[in-house]
Amino acid sequence: MNLLTSSSNSSDNFLLLDERIQRWIWQAGWTELKDAQERAIPVILSGNQDVIIAAATASGKTEAAFLPILTRLLSEQNSGSCVIYISPLKALINDQWRRLEGLCETLEIPVTPWHGDISAGKKHKFKKAPVGCLLITPESLESLLMSNGHALHELFGGLRYLVIDEFHVFIGSERGKQLQSLMNRIDIVLKCFTPRIALSATLGDMDKAAEFLRPNAVIPATVINSTLASQDIKLFLKGFIEAPLTISVNDTNEEFISRSTQAIGDYLFKVLRGSNNLVFPNRRVNVELYTTLLRTACEELGIRNEFYPHHGNLAKEIREETEAALKAQDYPATAICTTTLEMGIDIGSVKSIAQIGSAPSVASLRQRLGRSGRRGEAAILRCLIVENKLSPESLYPDLLRANLVQAIAQIRLLLNKWYEPPKIEGMNLSTLIQQLLSLIAQYSGVTAASAWTALCGSGVFANVSKQDFSQLLRALAKNDILIQTQTGLLLHGQKGEKIVNHYSFYAAFSSDVEFQIIHSDKKLGTVPLSQPIEKGSYLIFSGKYWQVQFMDIEANKIFVIPALSGDLLLFEGDGIAVDDGVRQEMHQVLTETTLIPFLDTIAGKLLQEARATFYKMGLTSRVILVNADNVRLFFWRGDRVMNTVVLMLEQVGFRAKNAQLYIEITTSNPEILFDSLRDLASLPPPEPTVLVKNIMNKWLEKWDMLLPAELLAKNYASHTLDVIGAHEAIKKIVQSL
Repeated sequence: MNLLTSSSNSSDNFLLLDERIQRWIWQAGWTELKDAQERAIPVILSGNQDVIIAAATASGKTEAAFLPILTRLLSEQNSGSCVIYISPLKALINDQWRRLEGLCETLEIPVTPWHGDISAGKKHKFKKAPVGCLLITPESLESLLMSNGHALHELFGGLRYLVIDEFHVFIGSERGKQLQSLMNRIDIVLKCFTPRIALSATLGDMDKAAEFLRPNAVIPATVINSTLASQDIKLFLKGFIEAPLTISVNDTNEEFISRSTQAIGDYLFKVLRGSNNLVFPNRRVNVELYTTLLRTACEELGIRNEFYPHHGNLAKEIREETEAALKAQDYPATAICTTTLEMGIDIGSVKSIAQIGSAPSVASLRQRLGRSGRRGEAAILRCLIVENKLSPESLYPDLLRANLVQAIAQIRLLLNKWYEPPKIEGMNLSTLIQQLLSLIAQYSGVTAASAWTALCGSGVFANVSKQDFSQLLRALAKNDILIQTQTGLLLHGQKGEKIVNHYSFYAAFSSDVEFQIIHSDKKLGTVPLSQPIEKGSYLIFSGKYWQVQFMDIEANKIFVIPALSGDLLLFEGDGIAVDDGVRQEMHQVLTETTLIPFLDTIAGKLLQEARATFYKMGLTSRVILVNADNVRLFFWRGDRVMNTVVLMLEQVGFRAKNAQLYIEITTSNPEILFDSLRDLASLPPPEPTVLVKNIMNKWLEKWDMLLPAELLAKNYASHTLDVIGAHEAIKKIVQSL
């Protein structure tokens, strides 16, 4: 992998562009090309390597890719050349279509958007003359490959580049694995390696990003990491204190609005009125809650509503109403949203971003902040963090103000331009099933050997062995998903045909799942899960302590009974595992004594309390706290390591839970625990599938229900555990003994 860090000669690079494009740039009033645009021109024009363009939001990444690409297409204008642009969102495709059409119209290069809302006539026109720019989602590209298998060489014979926008969204995800496979399948059809150009604002590890872009690394990859000056940022973290809830399971199902929720709603109404903003409360249910609060506030004052919801479960018309209100600029509009507005949909100028609670990740926080300050103004970020009022029964995460410290750590890492490294170690067996069925449809049947070569031997599903692949084929055949002819050809079975012919097949992912919490046939609410669940696990929900009795995976239900507050707890989370880097920065925040300049008075006081408690506990110099009936181990590692350590301890007979900042082990004899830790440190790392044997929620992805038990365990472990990291963490704890 090559890394370009210094700018090339701008005038020479500009002259490499087609004269018509140069003229368009002059007419657009550009005085110079941006950093990434200058440096991308010669690299992309060479056409013999993959390229990653890493640059801040609104820094011209799209033009950096397309100015040289269009120059190449113009030089081959009569040879049927084309480029495929792949986006994670239909709305982003629509925006890019409008963005490119003005330039491409003057160049007489067709631009064709292709997704579910585009007319059949436009799609037929492209298939009849496949030239220019095709803007498409992975799902639509999947459909195109499946339905045009024998005509793909003619359809994409002029393909010169594959452009992937918002590349970070794909890395490590089901859609990303699907996209890897689709691009590889195109290479197989064309019998060549089409250059891949990835665009992103937040990549935490360039080597892993390049590995994910092309797993087999058959052609080199160049990373263009923009040196463009950083955007000015105005930060403000406001703290809120929540009094203990006093509700019971006998209460009615009416919505309970906590004091902090109402206080945050009042604050947002006060500071956001009169301007365009985005508010991210992380969960869909909170989007609805805050939208209702803020709309009601407008109604009570008799003024026009300024607050609109936006999340994936809303009807298209409602989402478009919100987007139109933001774009209109004739009246203030604020969207309360999930990740649906995190990416580059054109919503006009947004003054500020409000983040309620910690962001799902540092990378996500950077994406959200990038929507603000796009017209030369500073980006504004308000983080609103709730901490519980302390009492004699308060738990360590409250005493150490875990929510606040995590938010501070994320902001500091963002300012240092650190983002979570991508997790690409998963087996992704669900997506492998989907791609296998798709491959069969594309070729009207494939042999097991050719399917293995295309999907696993190519490096796309590199973590799947031939033995695993054979076991998967046998399981799919047993369930009538596949059949094999006497000549060895794999075809769809009856159930496989139904799966492939359903409109939902083209998506490799399923919608985010929230589990219902149920006690005595009463629904208490819903919660996403980020930690492994076993019978007997504990959680906090609606201010109460609960113990898991049973879990219905197919119905997404968790049945619970009340538990004592002193028991070990699985904390309600947002479904996102915290990374090692964030936890280590949290430790740094607590260790320091310097003031944090972006905290308000309440947040500053809460941090002082946390640091004082941290010092009083002796955590500045030790990582083990021993109490009468438990031991707490402070690893300062991410959830993958913490959850793995918990399972390792359970394997040797201890009752342990991941409690955010530490692992709590129930024992009245610490020496026995310490002996067991020494044994775990001295032995080789355990087999991951053994650790997850009793985990109930092993279905992570869309087609996991089709996996046999052994492969399901392997797949789950590959995505959620870090056995090597956990083994190293235990060794470090043992050294402190």
